[in-house]
Amino acid sequence: MNILVIGGTRFIGAHVIRQLAQLRHSVTAYHRGEHELPDIGGVRHVRRPEASMPVLSFPAELLTPNPDVVVHMIAMGEADVQAAVQFFRGHTGRMVWISSGDVYRAYGRFTGIEPGPVEPGLLHEDSPLRTVLYPYRDSTKPADDLANIYEKILVERVALSCPDLSATVLRLPKVYGPGDNADLATVYAFRNHPQWRWTHGFVENVAAAIVTAALSPAAAGRIYNVGEEHTPTIAERLAKLPPSSIPVNTDLKFHFDQNIAYDTSRIRQGLGLREIVPEEDAMQRMLRREP
Repeated sequence: MNILVIGGTRFIGAHVIRQLAQLRHSVTAYHRGEHELPDIGGVRHVRRPEASMPVLSFPAELLTPNPDVVVHMIAMGEADVQAAVQFFRGHTGRMVWISSGDVYRAYGRFTGIEPGPVEPGLLHEDSPLRTVLYPYRDSTKPADDLANIYEKILVERVALSCPDLSATVLRLPKVYGPGDNADLATVYAFRNHPQWRWTHGFVENVAAAIVTAALSPAAAGRIYNVGEEHTPTIAERLAKLPPSSIPVNTDLKFHFDQNIAYDTSRIRQGLGLREIVPEEDAMQRMLRREP
């Protein structure tokens, strides 16, 4: 297959490209050229300054040949999704969009931007979404700052509303691995909330979920949660990890009676997803600093 990856040269995207290349697919990476992939051979690179977020412009050479699937790693909001849909409709069979669990109303309840009671249980793909948009807006920043235009709800809404361009949406968890959150600060910093649950995902496993969805025709028109199969409490995680000097997070606006724990059974049962590395092993491996 010919697969185009938009913004795939760092962290998760680099693993997506590597896994696709290892499976012998023809991969094109559209990016700024600020981060390269020297250890991945056989990947075509299209480098343009316009590939910075939000990506609003696409060169014609991305359609030579037409990609079978486009994986958009860095869609931020309404405008860049509309630009991508307008450019690729009629030229690709499907687009895979990377979203986030912050679309759920429960996330808004956790951060305090969404009024209402705690939502118990796991978050599944049909769980209610936030009614309050733009969760990270900051009036002290310019209007075009990414924090002020970021809204994955609008990414999903626009992507899924195009009748002649099939879409797959992946809602990612908190990702960790070499290059980001490698010290598991998102576990250790919340040790004063031992019963709280927050779904995590090792970067190679998250990339495998993206690759699986990109290569699966059955994923067309579907939304999938991505992350570990079972989300332990903070206390359960810490019981299997060494001590850490990472400071405790004391942000009082968070409501830790609201879990952010996903039901990830749809992608496992529907697409046959399997982890590359067991999540518990991955966390321990990160802290041992193994390659």
